Amino acid sequence: MTTRTILFDSPFLLGFDHTRALIDRAAKAAAESYPPYNVEQRGDHAVRITLAVAGFSPEELAITLEGRQLTIAGKRDDAGKGGEQAFLHRGIAARGFLRNFVLADGLEVEGARLEHGLLHVDLIRPDQERSVKRIPITTG
Repeated sequence: MTTRTILFDSPFLLGFDHTRALIDRAAKAAAESYPPYNVEQRGDHAVRITLAVAGFSPEELAITLEGRQLTIAGKRDDAGKGGEQAFLHRGIAARGFLRNFVLADGLEVEGARLEHGLLHVDLIRPDQERSVKRIPITTG
């Protein structure tokens, strides 16, 4: 942690306080382990996040994007199921979850699909032309 603080205190990295906060948030999110997920590179401009959400219906899942933070939440509504089921062994997790991902600049959510207990969230980075901006110099 000390190394990161020294790095971001460099005079060559002005205005990167927000980046430091994003890194801290990403480290906290990486420490969570439920539900398990994959992040897959799909070509030069696409990424797919896949979460194992067996037992969740589309109505029990929510995906939101606020700024650069992608949040995927699962909420189980087991209130109406009372004592109908008596498990001898319960190995499939049935708890709700909240999973956060910090997206890089330029990444956009293309869509999401629930298939065979896996939630796929596809992200793309559209091609952007690089531009060079000339800064005018004024005299006093």
